[in-house]
Amino acid sequence: MENNDVIELLKKDKFILYNGIELLEIGEGEATGRMNITENHLNGLGTVQGGAIFTLADYICAAAANSRGKAAVTLDGQMDYIKAVSKGTLYAHATEVFLRRTIASYHVEVRNEEGALIATLQSKVFRKDV
Repeated sequence: MENNDVIELLKKDKFILYNGIELLEIGEGEATGRMNITENHLNGLGTVQGGAIFTLADYICAAAANSRGKAAVTLDGQMDYIKAVSKGTLYAHATEVFLRRTIASYHVEVRNEEGALIATLQSKVFRKDV
């Protein structure tokens, strides 16, 4: 699978489109994206719902994991929420920690537009031939 094929598949994800998440960059083993916070992302306390932050981080992790020509699906993910946020834009950047034939690991940082760390995701994926 070529990098352009991966990008086209990722751009067709209806759930991601619904949540307003945009893939900005993708390279071998890494990716960057953003989500502009809207009222639809807020929980009852007026801060971004944890599931919205996880969705952003997981999607950017998927972009990085699928960038190497094999289909990759999440095996697990450990999310740490560090700081609440209510407005602005969130940016996520995924980097590869290790890559094996069938398993890979990624670290994702979610930051606001000022660069403050909002959350981190540590995730493993299963890689298979398409």
